[in-house]
Amino acid sequence: MKRLFLLFILLVFPINVFAYSDRVIVGGETIGIEVHSNGVYVVGFYPVNGKNIAEEAGFMVGDIIKKINGVDISNINGLNNILDSDSIYKFSILRNKESLTIPIKLELEDSILKTGLYVKDTINGIGTLSYIDPTTNVFGSLGHEILESKSYSKFEISDGNIFSASVSNIKKSSNGNTGEKKANIDKSNEIGTININEINGIYGKYIDDYSDREILEVGDSSSIKKGLAYIKTVISKDNINDYSINIINIDESNSTKNILFEITDEKLLNATGGIVQGMSGSPIIQDNKIIGVVNYVIVDNTKRGYGIFITKMLEEGDKIIN
Repeated sequence: MKRLFLLFILLVFPINVFAYSDRVIVGGETIGIEVHSNGVYVVGFYPVNGKNIAEEAGFMVGDIIKKINGVDISNINGLNNILDSDSIYKFSILRNKESLTIPIKLELEDSILKTGLYVKDTINGIGTLSYIDPTTNVFGSLGHEILESKSYSKFEISDGNIFSASVSNIKKSSNGNTGEKKANIDKSNEIGTININEINGIYGKYIDDYSDREILEVGDSSSIKKGLAYIKTVISKDNINDYSINIINIDESNSTKNILFEITDEKLLNATGGIVQGMSGSPIIQDNKIIGVVNYVIVDNTKRGYGIFITKMLEEGDKIIN
């Protein structure tokens, strides 16, 4: 078994009209990614005075703290600033899109006020830039959502940024084990802002210069065929190169896993062992058109993976300007 790390009707109410460009700037470079949560995530628990006060109060991993005693909480600093005594506080949380209120009495341990909660408000990582729409400066990356690693739920973001990055080394993939790119992120060089984290990628506005970048025609699903194609990605420093793949199957019905492919390029296989983490977002090129974006690896056969149609990402990115 493989494992893996949408009749014409006249409507009388407004609908979205997607008007993405038919030519886009092709990505391929490794980028650093930082996103900030919309609220504060509960990611674990610790005992206070020998008791599990947070779990006993009813908290669960994946809860998002939105308010405390009616005051909006957007980050960990806001949470810490409002908690100042060993008394009962009412935490308003979001759990699986349902709003709940949990009262909890905080306790002092070694003269330190404690909640019993491990919390998170930021995620950092790397990925690959997929495209930039030159008519809007909207970019897309990853081809999948950013997940909170403890609850494995979509990370609800308030905002974020992308930065330039340089690949330092690669931990190779092997069947059953997905490797990863290691990269140095230059946070002094912000190249974009992130507005959207959705099932088919992250999106925002690109703010760096792209005047000398390659522009390719967008290929829709009807133009894709089985056989030879290429992916653009980085395996060393900031050098973008093309690597051959074989498209095995095309699935119009799946929401995100549309293009099944296998890496055939020996240079890439020798360097990475197959698809590795950090390769998500790598553009897929066929017949000099951008047709998709790498987004998943098949863990039991790391030479194989999936891509999402580029048109799906362009439709999502278009929501930023509509």
